[in-house]
Amino acid sequence: MRQRSTVGGAYLLTLLLAPALAWAADAHDHGLDWPSLMDFLRVLTLQDYNTRVVIIGTSLLGLAAGLIGTFLLLRKRALLSDTLSHATLPGIALTFIIVSALGGDGKNLLFLIGGAALFALLGTGSVILIQRFSRLKDDAALGIVLSVYFGLGIALLGLATRMNTGNAAGLSAFIYGKTASMLLFDALLIAWTALAAAICSLLFYKEFTLISFDASYAAGQGWPVVRLDFVMMTLAVVVTVVGLQAVGLILVVALLIIPPAAARFWTYRLRPMLLLSALFGALSCYLGATMSALMAKLPAGAVIVLTAGAIFVISLLFGSARGLLRILLERRAMARKIGRENLLRSFFELTEADLAGAAIRLDDLLKQRAWSPGQLDRLVSLADREGLLNRAADGTLRLTERGIQTATRVVRNHRLWEAYLITHADIATSQVDWGADEIEHILDGEIVRELERLLPEADQPAMPASPHALTPAAEME
Repeated sequence: MRQRSTVGGAYLLTLLLAPALAWAADAHDHGLDWPSLMDFLRVLTLQDYNTRVVIIGTSLLGLAAGLIGTFLLLRKRALLSDTLSHATLPGIALTFIIVSALGGDGKNLLFLIGGAALFALLGTGSVILIQRFSRLKDDAALGIVLSVYFGLGIALLGLATRMNTGNAAGLSAFIYGKTASMLLFDALLIAWTALAAAICSLLFYKEFTLISFDASYAAGQGWPVVRLDFVMMTLAVVVTVVGLQAVGLILVVALLIIPPAAARFWTYRLRPMLLLSALFGALSCYLGATMSALMAKLPAGAVIVLTAGAIFVISLLFGSARGLLRILLERRAMARKIGRENLLRSFFELTEADLAGAAIRLDDLLKQRAWSPGQLDRLVSLADREGLLNRAADGTLRLTERGIQTATRVVRNHRLWEAYLITHADIATSQVDWGADEIEHILDGEIVRELERLLPEADQPAMPASPHALTPAAEME
């Protein structure tokens, strides 16, 4: 039997490792060589001219995209950047066709960027017009504009490739990006764009914050929401257009969405989120461009996006504010707190007349709530370890001094909330226990003091009486 299980385990391990072994063999056959230590140091120290241009240029692009993307994400317009990026393709193709037909250099980068920016603005205006003058929702408007403009771009690109007046062989690089061929002019353009985006984010920080969190309130206060939206969208257009050289129009949206989405898992405040988003964007581009420089057959644009995705996954799991691990630990702590307080309240309700000297058995506690014997035993063991009760040799349980204080506080908060619901929420006594049981575990001192103020008859050191002791006649009154 043991031999059969060993063979089965080895077979399963082989199945799991087969894809990795096949990839390694294929990489070896196709010449995917791992970098040497000298190559690694040369890239990290930016000794090569092209490496310096690409890494610095893409890192600055990631910084700018992280800043602007934060406001887009909070404004709930993250997918608008996807529409903008796809809307640039017809601008690039049409600019090439017109400039080439006029006898100019159709591949002039300034002309192509200008055409891309113009159509990105047209795409933004199309989305706004559809949203304002139709009953379609935002996602429908974005989908229509994205697909129509991208289809127009593919059609125009097909026309450009069949022209006799110019060579359109390099235009398709804007779809997937051509990071490795970035020139000093491209890096300087990205640098100035990043600087402009940072300055505008600082100058319009208060205004962008206001319209991102509550545009209706901003409009009610007299702020020019439409013009501020236009400024924000213009910055997004500029970052999108200059990012075409680095990662292409399909993947540039990732730099505007993934870094701020990852930063949101680490903080609840806007300023740290802006800094983290800019850092994650720059770090994604830096690491992706570095890996592409070390392994020449890996496309830089795709590696940059995959690096950003890895940062997002790490943030999703381990973020200090909204990470899944933190949420799991908080839920586990809350579940233990609820179980402990429910146990103490059940103990109190059974022994309220003689709380200090009473001793009860597990069977008595089992009748109070829908606990299983195993679950109740774990709760008792937890309370015993925390010094809230003592378990005698005969199996009886007694509250410690600390347990009595905790149980008294829990029951008092529960009854204060019950009294508030009965008095001010017009809830019947027979139905109030469930509502109080849901909320009593999160009542802090300020809320308790407010309840005592609203219920002066309960504002005493003594324990309020249980409303369930009322007679049916008194409840009807």
